[in-house]
Amino acid sequence: MSNEKDINISANADAAADVESIMKKYDRESNTRVWTGTPALVVKSITVLFSLWCIYVTLFATFLEEIRLTSFLALIIMMGFLIYPAKKGELKENYMPWYDIIGMILGSGAFLYFTFNAESIIQQGTRFKSWQIVIGIIGVLALIEITRRCVGIPILCVAGFFLIYALFFGLTNPSFFGRVKYLIRNLFYTKEGIFSTPVNVCSKYIVVFIIFGAFLERTGISNFFISLANCLAGKYAGGPAKVSVISSALCGMVSGSSVGNTVTTGSVTIPMMKKTGYKPEFAGAIEAAASTGGQIMPPIMGAAAFLMADFVGIPYSGIISRAILPAVLYFAGIFISVHLEAKKLGLKGIPKENLPKFSNLIKKIYLLLPLVMLVIWVSGNYMTMQKAASLAIVLSVVVSLFDKDNRISPKKIFEALEAGGRGAITVAAACGVAGIISGSITMTGLANELINGIINIANGRLIVALFLTMICCIVLGMGVPTTANYCIMAATCAPILVRMGVPTIAAHFFVFYFGIVADITPPVALAAYAGSAIAKSNPMKTAFNATKLAIAVFIVPYVFCFSPAMLLIDTTPLKVVQIAITSLIGIFGISAALEGYLMTTIGLIFRVFLLVGGILLIDPSHLSDLIGLILIVITIVWQFIVSKHNKA
Repeated sequence: MSNEKDINISANADAAADVESIMKKYDRESNTRVWTGTPALVVKSITVLFSLWCIYVTLFATFLEEIRLTSFLALIIMMGFLIYPAKKGELKENYMPWYDIIGMILGSGAFLYFTFNAESIIQQGTRFKSWQIVIGIIGVLALIEITRRCVGIPILCVAGFFLIYALFFGLTNPSFFGRVKYLIRNLFYTKEGIFSTPVNVCSKYIVVFIIFGAFLERTGISNFFISLANCLAGKYAGGPAKVSVISSALCGMVSGSSVGNTVTTGSVTIPMMKKTGYKPEFAGAIEAAASTGGQIMPPIMGAAAFLMADFVGIPYSGIISRAILPAVLYFAGIFISVHLEAKKLGLKGIPKENLPKFSNLIKKIYLLLPLVMLVIWVSGNYMTMQKAASLAIVLSVVVSLFDKDNRISPKKIFEALEAGGRGAITVAAACGVAGIISGSITMTGLANELINGIINIANGRLIVALFLTMICCIVLGMGVPTTANYCIMAATCAPILVRMGVPTIAAHFFVFYFGIVADITPPVALAAYAGSAIAKSNPMKTAFNATKLAIAVFIVPYVFCFSPAMLLIDTTPLKVVQIAITSLIGIFGISAALEGYLMTTIGLIFRVFLLVGGILLIDPSHLSDLIGLILIVITIVWQFIVSKHNKA
């Protein structure tokens, strides 16, 4: 066997990093109880029934919305206690301490009380008895505890701050119990708190799409994406890194988890990149940046896109169409940096004989059918999103029948439903706590105070408001799931930008993008740290490299706030083509400037030329495009002259 063969197969000896241990370290969802035998079957069966219940309810249920939402969270609380232990490292098999059993019964019971008494509770108005408030407190505390176990502490710190503010400063009732009663009534018994938009969208759309993703994974589509990326880019300079960018973008849009995608795809691609000659910190950074960007990649875009459609009030197809150009710019920036680094280091691609044959790959093109049909059904408004996702699940099973290696058997159907139900716990818990945060802000009037405060600080300067919003998004996004981060920022910071004249859709895209980028931004860059664990590199160096690779996501959101045409707002097809071309050239200039290499090493002055020219080209005005183009052309011509001179 040749060394090249080892590169293609992905060096398992080098990839000795234990994927499961890395996931447990950087992804709280992976820290679960150890159930075996009959208890394991019982727990899995509960999650399977939950998935089936969610599909049934979203498609056929006609009962009160309060019944759907409360029963949904009651099951989330039950599964949360069954699956997630109170602390990391509890490895005792088939063991659940008494306090968890009590917590599960009381917590899920509190929500079920609302479920079975929904009509009478709605008719009560504001007249609640003390024992009902106690039930509400138990429900809130149970949700917070499940969130701590499967999501983490950062989001609870934010929720705790707003709850304390509400109880001691924001609410005006002179009696402390009066303030508690008002707070719990609004958070637990109305649609202004826990059962607001985030949980509503989660139970209606997101869960079904999570289940669809679980089925799609079992069709072998991840391996198809990796093979497709190998066919498209494997033979070129630094091929494995380009394979990583393409495959992670495709896999990431389905998985919706920066850390999860970094570890699963990275366990294959990072050792390949290291063998090719990339430095470990660069290899880990490539995978982390590409995997994180998968959440802004249409058509799936993780889970937050569904929330955005509901918050903004435009169809889901309108969200994904507007996300195309920014996503292309993001991945183009990473791809260009990867290529220039390969040229600088003189790296080669994967030998042709070790690449999968396109003729064999094209035979499995049917694996894309569920995704393609999902996009057609949703974007064409042929049916509701939840019905489209449900049909796509059925289609995933059907297409798998044509592949004997990845055929979805009854056992795999059970596993997919179980994985989908388990995956919903974290998202639902985070959405519930996001509802607590937004509810606390709304009922105290803090939202208006925050908006007015930042507007006063900005003093009419949009760039200042954008910068302050970016900092808020990144800080809140450190360790907080993208979905919850977006919910919080949509309730707090997006209205600030709208008040300052930014179109609503642009404001929401702005906070969405900067919430995502927190996964690779130091000091709490979980995706980058997961990548560094596989690459065996310095975590902080890996995080800084990932930030540099993802530079487009730090620039593009500012541009579409000043020039919404990039998001296809108030523009023409010709203008869109112009923006796409000039922006891609601009990203090329910025990436080359940060890499310090084009045809040969770039001097400081010309790096500045490229950086300034690139930024000017991303701004869609004619004058800035002209100046930017001149600066980049001058640099390219000079690089050509210098490289010719060096060769001579």
